[in-house]
Amino acid sequence: MRIAFLGPEGTFSEVAALAQAERDNGTLVAFSSIPALVSAVETGLADAAILPIENSLEGSVSTTVDLLIHETSLKIRGELMIPVRHFLTVVPGTSLTDIKSVSSHTQALGQCRRFLDRCLPGVEQEAALSTALAVSSVMKSGETDRAAIGTERAAELYGAEVLAHDIQDNDNNVTRFVVLAREDEDRTGRDKTSVCFSIKANVPGALFECLQDFANNEIQMTKLESRPMKTQIGAYYFLVDLEGHRTDQKVAETLERLNEKCAMVKIFGSYPMDPTVPAYEGGD
Repeated sequence: MRIAFLGPEGTFSEVAALAQAERDNGTLVAFSSIPALVSAVETGLADAAILPIENSLEGSVSTTVDLLIHETSLKIRGELMIPVRHFLTVVPGTSLTDIKSVSSHTQALGQCRRFLDRCLPGVEQEAALSTALAVSSVMKSGETDRAAIGTERAAELYGAEVLAHDIQDNDNNVTRFVVLAREDEDRTGRDKTSVCFSIKANVPGALFECLQDFANNEIQMTKLESRPMKTQIGAYYFLVDLEGHRTDQKVAETLERLNEKCAMVKIFGSYPMDPTVPAYEGGD
């Protein structure tokens, strides 16, 4: 199993890919962009790809969502919840008082604002393309007045010393990754299905009419959001994650009704829920 991930090594994407590789006994292949991950699976360069799809603080990853809607017929066959833990890394022997600049991805810098304000006030902040590249750059420079915010994996890869751990402002920060492949997964009894649809006409009650069968059939929706159709202002696709497999009787019936009521329905796939997600009670 060849698993494509968003490189370089040492990123949260690689952490997710390593977890999936352990499940699938797979090997990793790095690519430089999210669209490249999709192309890798579509063309046979990889058997599956790990893509970030949402973050508990920042919301959906628009590039991934738009690829699923507009550009690919690949299916979601799995999900992984990866806690976002940030580490202050330095060249071994560096002390906190030595540090004059801190480098990381802008998002990571923002997520560690409280620590930086309290423990490194006035220190210059430098933006990097990724947390892994920030750690790599500091280590290659060998400069003991620089630090980087990155993953524990990046520190291990590049030989950095972890000066402080878990410096993120919010310990509930989690990124959800999906596994894309040519086919989704068979029913396990603890599954999730992701669906995209559009309404036939923008009139009062149109969205309610599309969604009411989920409630009538006691199907729990875990996510509902809208994305622009990119055709005109006010035109949207709606994305739903629901508990259950597309082959479950109630889910299948509901999706069939949804198809009748909507202008377009696209099933992104059915897949096992991440083990860290609380269990639900349900069945056929």
